[in-house]
Amino acid sequence: MHIFGLGLHVLIALYFAIHALRTGREFYWLFILFAFPLLGSLVYGLGVWLPEMRGSRTLRTVQRTASGLLNPGRELREARLALEQTPSAGSHLRLADALLAAGQAEASLSHYAQARQGVQADEPEIGVRHAQALLESGDAAGARELLDALILRRPDFRSARGHLVYARAVAASGDRAKAREEFEAVIHGFAGLEARARYAEALLDWAELSEAASLAEESLNSAQRMPAHARELNGEWIRRLKLVAARARRS
Repeated sequence: MHIFGLGLHVLIALYFAIHALRTGREFYWLFILFAFPLLGSLVYGLGVWLPEMRGSRTLRTVQRTASGLLNPGRELREARLALEQTPSAGSHLRLADALLAAGQAEASLSHYAQARQGVQADEPEIGVRHAQALLESGDAAGARELLDALILRRPDFRSARGHLVYARAVAASGDRAKAREEFEAVIHGFAGLEARARYAEALLDWAELSEAASLAEESLNSAQRMPAHARELNGEWIRRLKLVAARARRS
């Protein structure tokens, strides 16, 4: 089966690659998925994705991801309609996630607050997404406070995405020493280039030009060794790393 010229096995490999990047998997998974998309997807799906996702709302998540690729904006429209029809915590969460993905972080906040009621009040993954929305709407202190409370409540919880959001919130709140510590930890455990790009941008903001340039150039060298599909997935972060390197050199 082909969709817009892409084999279904390639789309599945692409979905698993996005999952690997978002959950901080090792880089070798990207090579396996794109060098051997059919076999690689089978191995990743059975060995990583299925055990992690068992018992979750996986099928709906996959459907929404595919729908978003084929029809941008559809998930946001359907999430609004679902909330109108069934004003539940789950519907608020779906709309909050859709708004955050669409770049409307401030609009998502009230829906995350509604979603984090009852049985979902202490769900750490939802807390991470709520913190990201707070950060991206300009409330770095609120994001850090939420994540600090989550760490105290669930010291066993591990999330590469949550760690990156925390590092960004600490940096945005002006605590450079703590931010440096958190970024140094997260770039060694977060697959993909987003964490490196955001750390390089923070170093540039702090006028630490040599370190910013060094991190940016090292990361760009790593990007050149990535498979073509992985470079496409990291396109935004490669562009931002190039900007950091250029600005650091000019300064």
